Amino acid sequence: MSKIIVVTGAGSGIGRAAAIAFAARGDRVVLAGRRLEALEETRAFFADPALGLAIATDVTDEGAVAALFEAAVAAFGRVDVLFNNAGAFGAGGTIDMIDPAAWRAMVEVNLTGSFLCAAAAFRQMRAQDPQGGRIINNGSISAHHPRPYSAAYTATKHAITGLTKTISLDGRAFGITGGQIDIGNAATEMTALMSVGMPQADGSIRAEPVMDVTRAAEAVVFMASQPADADISFMAIAATGMPFVGRG
Repeated sequence: MSKIIVVTGAGSGIGRAAAIAFAARGDRVVLAGRRLEALEETRAFFADPALGLAIATDVTDEGAVAALFEAAVAAFGRVDVLFNNAGAFGAGGTIDMIDPAAWRAMVEVNLTGSFLCAAAAFRQMRAQDPQGGRIINNGSISAHHPRPYSAAYTATKHAITGLTKTISLDGRAFGITGGQIDIGNAATEMTALMSVGMPQADGSIRAEPVMDVTRAAEAVVFMASQPADADISFMAIAATGMPFVGRG
């Protein structure tokens, strides 16, 4: 049975790959992101573009997020799954070198944006009939172990884990599940440097293995496709051999 999926950050990378994977199985997909042109490019990859709806959305803007979910419900009647994927990577350096403005910007996108989208999805899932749905947050391997010089990014991703657990707990009474996928080294524009060279805990710079981004997309779809009596709270998927276990 097809579902109504909202994917944030759907204009590129993991979000694009996940949106394409959902559409390939017949789901109707609401594509959210800052650039409408990029969202329409994603929708053009669908075998049936009518399965997609592109809505330009700044996830840090409460009004824009509310409008996104209103548009999703107006078009498709409900929301079954939110893949809370939009995020940013940057603000590098040891903690004393990070510009507080860059810190705040990272928190605003990665954490506040995820909160706003999850809250809007939760509100809709709680009100709809039949009640319930799934909220899947994009965490990161950095939700477990940091990279060097990544205090801002790592802090937001650790915070996503707390957000996920709270959604799961608060959603029980309403048939809403909270899950988190922690992805390591999926090949996207954002991760292009990983196959060239990344700082390591021992101070060296080394290339790291990467995996096809469709592997991550397939994992998201698997989490979303569980029957009502099953819930995948946390899943980690990473390129074979990447520094994860024993990263430090």
